Amino acid sequence: MKRTGKYFIMLSVLISLMTACLKAQNHTGNKPVFTDQKILIVYLSRTGNTKAVAHMIQKYTGGRLMAIELEKPYPENYRQTVDQVARENESGFLPPLSTKVDSIESYDVIFVGFPTWGMQLPPPMKSFLNSYKLKGKQIIPFNTNGGYGIGSSFEKIKALCPDSKVMDGFTVTGGSERDGKLLMIVGAKAVEVEAEVIKWLSRIGFTK
Repeated sequence: MKRTGKYFIMLSVLISLMTACLKAQNHTGNKPVFTDQKILIVYLSRTGNTKAVAHMIQKYTGGRLMAIELEKPYPENYRQTVDQVARENESGFLPPLSTKVDSIESYDVIFVGFPTWGMQLPPPMKSFLNSYKLKGKQIIPFNTNGGYGIGSSFEKIKALCPDSKVMDGFTVTGGSERDGKLLMIVGAKAVEVEAEVIKWLSRIGFTK
């Protein structure tokens, strides 16, 4: 058997074992701190990688998924989008969103997912965080990036949500649109990322 095949099987077994352990926790009375809280998972995804992670989080927390959509979507052309985002970051412009969250006050925990754009928090996510009163809520960031990390994005969330509890976030390398690498969290890569998501959720006290 090829080494890649063995690696894929080992990761699959690891996920199965970790999932079983998490379920066992719920049945032994050792419930996660936030099990009974209402969870919202909001994400911005251009190439599908952040969306893939959002669905993994939903699988293990049972939260409500919601994609961030703009009233006027960014251009399909990558370079045009990069230039537009750079202008928005420079001017502080917050693009209007078509996504609306009803009764956001009813949610206790909000996962916010996004790719790294220009080493910053994408303008649409800034729009979302500025649109709602999130005082007292627990905000949990998760990120995909092209290999350059989170930049200033997590710190920006803390600055935009000074009255919220911003918890330890998750980040993983996904695609790189600039290099023509779009949806990369598939197959063996998806199995690997899901294992990391499970460990992160367990560490911060969340399971389904």
